[in-house]
Amino acid sequence: MKFFIQKKGKLLIITSALLALATPALGQVRLTPDTLECHIVSFSAGLMMPGSGSNSAGLTQGNMRDLYPGPYLNFGLEWNYKYKSNWMLCFDGDFWFGTKDASNNLQQRNERLGDIYTHGGYAMGWGGYDGVVTAYNRSLSARPGIARIVTFLPQNPNSGLLLKLSGGWFMQKTVFNQDPDRPPVYQLRGDYQHLYDHLRNGVILTESVGFVFMSNYSTYINVKLTFELSQCWSWESRPYTIDNVMGVNGKDHSRYFDLLYGLRLTWMFPFTGKPTYDYYYY
Repeated sequence: MKFFIQKKGKLLIITSALLALATPALGQVRLTPDTLECHIVSFSAGLMMPGSGSNSAGLTQGNMRDLYPGPYLNFGLEWNYKYKSNWMLCFDGDFWFGTKDASNNLQQRNERLGDIYTHGGYAMGWGGYDGVVTAYNRSLSARPGIARIVTFLPQNPNSGLLLKLSGGWFMQKTVFNQDPDRPPVYQLRGDYQHLYDHLRNGVILTESVGFVFMSNYSTYINVKLTFELSQCWSWESRPYTIDNVMGVNGKDHSRYFDLLYGLRLTWMFPFTGKPTYDYYYY
């Protein structure tokens, strides 16, 4: 009898120990990751198209699409601070330029620079020889903003639908590049080129919608794909402008409104480790 009681006691102890070890193993079956709170640095690339535009003075062929036909290539650098609530503070810096005809996309160039080109369409260089000039657009923008990630799956609360609103400053201008092996065209060198470069500054407002994926297991697999629509309000920054197509020879007092739209792919680098997990024991 005593031997049976001792055996039964040892069996009870072993059974209790096995149950204690099994409990956390069962608890790890159900787990969900936490949302991250961290800084995020991102690099982006996209394709933009200029939409319709208008101007206050009724000038013809003076909006962004008229000056520089699309599409434009866009490259950007972004900083975000993401809260655990999936709200984000954002700051974007963008640089874009035209892709049509390589780096020579100023529309109606010969007519716009009529005082520089001959009737045969050649730029008049030093000594009466022909110069070679390319003319293309360059634009910059800087935009603070706010964004929100709407989560669909509890298994990955850092991914989902992205809604974003940003706005700030932008600049656009025509850049002239001359062939160094050909005679220089002095009307497009130094301060003289400011008469023709259509330098404009203004305000840009951008709405974005897309999808964000942030991996639970890798710091480097974090991307977002967004569709963006931008409204641009700008004005001429030069005191004197020459453009024979627009009929401007003096100060351009018009105010311009332009639309831009396109797709952007972004690669994100969060400054944090992998998400932590919530464990449930039962």
